[in-house]
Amino acid sequence: MAQQTGQSGSVAIADIAQLAINTIRTLSMDAVQAANCGHPGAPMGMAPTAYVLWQRLLRYDPADPIWPNRDRFVLSAGHASMLLYSVLHLAGVKAVGNDYRLLPEPAVSLDEIKRFRQFGSKTPGHPEYRLTSGVETTTGPLGQGAANSVGIAMAARWLAEHYNRPEATLFDYNVYALCGDGCMMEGISSEAASLAGHLKLSNLCWIYDSNRITIEGKTSLAFDEDTGSRFEAYGWNVIKVGDANNLDEIEQALRGFQKTADRPTLVIVPSHIAWGAPHLQDSHKAHGEPLGEEEIKLTKRAYGWPEDAKFLVPDGVYQHFQEGIGRRGGKLRKAWQTTFAKYKAEHPDLAGQIDQMQHRELPPGWDKDIPSFPADPKGKATRDSSGQVLNAIAKNVPWLIGGAADLAPSTKTLLTFDGAGQFQAASYGGRNLHFGVREHAMGAIVNGLAVSKLRAYGATFLVFSDYMRNTLRLAAIMEIPSIFIYTHDSIGVGEDGPTHQPIEHIPSLRAIPGFVTLRPCDANEVVEAWKFIMPQRHQPVALVLTRQALPTLDRSKYALAEGLQRGAYVLAEAPGGKPAAILLATGSEVSLVIAAHEQLATEGIPTRVVSLPSFELFEHYCRKHPEYRESVLPSSVTARVAVEMAATFGWDRYVGFSGQVIGMHSFGASSPLKDLQKHFGFTVEAVVAAIKAQIAATKS
Repeated sequence: MAQQTGQSGSVAIADIAQLAINTIRTLSMDAVQAANCGHPGAPMGMAPTAYVLWQRLLRYDPADPIWPNRDRFVLSAGHASMLLYSVLHLAGVKAVGNDYRLLPEPAVSLDEIKRFRQFGSKTPGHPEYRLTSGVETTTGPLGQGAANSVGIAMAARWLAEHYNRPEATLFDYNVYALCGDGCMMEGISSEAASLAGHLKLSNLCWIYDSNRITIEGKTSLAFDEDTGSRFEAYGWNVIKVGDANNLDEIEQALRGFQKTADRPTLVIVPSHIAWGAPHLQDSHKAHGEPLGEEEIKLTKRAYGWPEDAKFLVPDGVYQHFQEGIGRRGGKLRKAWQTTFAKYKAEHPDLAGQIDQMQHRELPPGWDKDIPSFPADPKGKATRDSSGQVLNAIAKNVPWLIGGAADLAPSTKTLLTFDGAGQFQAASYGGRNLHFGVREHAMGAIVNGLAVSKLRAYGATFLVFSDYMRNTLRLAAIMEIPSIFIYTHDSIGVGEDGPTHQPIEHIPSLRAIPGFVTLRPCDANEVVEAWKFIMPQRHQPVALVLTRQALPTLDRSKYALAEGLQRGAYVLAEAPGGKPAAILLATGSEVSLVIAAHEQLATEGIPTRVVSLPSFELFEHYCRKHPEYRESVLPSSVTARVAVEMAATFGWDRYVGFSGQVIGMHSFGASSPLKDLQKHFGFTVEAVVAAIKAQIAATKS
């Protein structure tokens, strides 16, 4: 038996399949040990399942990992990342550049595996989309990947309904998600599984690694339900594997999924964590810690492996994968490309849409029907104007789809034009999605649709963004253009009371790196908000809208709403451009400060009004154009008052230490809006008094 280390060598194991499986296991062990942190147990226990799926079933070409009709594999149990990295390496998956060009280097080299969990490597602790080719979605918090996979499966069904033709099947891919006990405990996976069962997504297969171990120990400490029965109640097909090391039994179960045409499938695999580690069977240690050098030697001995070998890939393993998934995937992709070439000739418009979608481009004329709104002192709620703009855009962007968490009538996110339709089990081509009261799953499903290259939105009340926190930050980490629409954005909800009145939510959204929050002040700022949102390719956005009507400002008197594109702009100016004080506001409070500005003008006090719909866009623009900040917020004017019906956190950067913020310092109350505004100080009189106090303090 060879005692080689490095990229290749020979091991005395006659069965090439077992050799490949043990290579996955030993690469995972060695990488975790070298990093001195990580989770070796799940990769060791699930290596046979991953091998069978990738080598025998997956329609996937390692030479083109962004082939549109590839099967998707999602590692929802993201802590088992070395399982995926090992498979990507052995299968020879190629890297892809940011411009969608295939690169000559591998997605995961052996050197990258040796740098597991190290700074700048392509093998971080949990798989990250856009960092490592072959990773279909970023999976960190448990259950997120499972819920993403529902969105990916929905995208496959929608694409098939719109673009397949009797003579050309362009989209019929399957979606596999590997889930662990933790995924099954998380509420988001229950929400997503329930919806998947309702939609009868027969192209979706969750593989449940039931190893009955978590960080604290055996799952029996907190989890003893019959998961299979639960999923049967959701409307899933459930298949149980008896032996997690029996390759034929695993394959038979997965083939059973492929034959199921009327529901999603859960394949339960009762694995043993750290399989083959003599002293760690059913131990929680292997779940979250390296095995240790001595245990690794004993385990390799049990595998018939050179005990001192590190990162060994025996002779024949690479070739074995090339002859399996490599050859099969290459044939499938080339056949698809031939079909697509004929399709282009026969359906050039549809083929053009597919190309635009795959590159996150917009069709020409996507914005041609966007309305403009005349000045109107009564105006309308920004949720209403947004609904009009959304429908105008969606008519011209066929792959813009979405819905709400049972709140489409309230969030005004229903697509109402002819042909929009409902996405249901009998009508997968519909563009209105119904998520039910499942905010967390909705966010993750929207992210799954986005990584599938659809333009997707999800909507609910702003206060319920709390249920979606992980999905929002993961959209930002992945740099995908998910659209989150939040209405009922303040104490303007009134009688619904503090449980439905968001207070800390807007500042908390602004705290997410790489995430843009837009709070437009009237219908025409809503137009500009959507004009910003739609061209985004790597930027998730929250669009924050009112329930109550807001005046549509007279843009012949005040600055044009296109200033929203810069994040902040001078909306109303003091005579001669020399303000004694600056008023700043967002959303519904802009009309309030405009009224205060007008009142102050009658008293001979010159002020400037700054509409600041997006902190993030303003900061980004000022980084490129430093002089712009001074032009909007001149340092010579220190008398400043900001007004926003939200927690005041973050406003000090614009009003300074001496400025004042009229905001919320408590939760709201159940009362008509006018009473709330008076009680909490959102009145013209309060704003005028604050400005006068600021000017007086500055003079003194």
